[in-house]
Amino acid sequence: QVQLVESGGGLVQPGGSLRLSCAASGFTFSRVVMSWYRQTPGKEREWLASITTTVGNIIYADSVKGRFTISTDDAENTVYLQMNTLKPEDTAVYYCHAEPLFLSTEYWGQGTQVTVSS
Repeated sequence: QVQLVESGGGLVQPGGSLRLSCAASGFTFSRVVMSWYRQTPGKEREWLASITTTVGNIIYADSVKGRFTISTDDAENTVYLQMNTLKPEDTAVYYCHAEPLFLSTEYWGQGTQVTVSS
């Protein structure tokens, strides 16, 4: 059974940092595009960053470039999102997404809430 389990969300003050984790299971973690998205009520889900496991390609949305860092621990089948200099507008539910290369399938996590507020 495929699972993507996010953790690490919570309440943080503006300017603070959080690290989100996404533990993957039930599929091969090799050559998978792992991504982070976020969504606020009434808005479309926003893509933030992607990393291709094994290959290592990384890309970021302009909205988070320079503040967020995506990384993986391939041995632990885990993808991370380090978020620094957080702003109130970063408040959202953050989702982990997996799309194996060469397969017509994709997986989503259940989401983790991040709230940036003083």
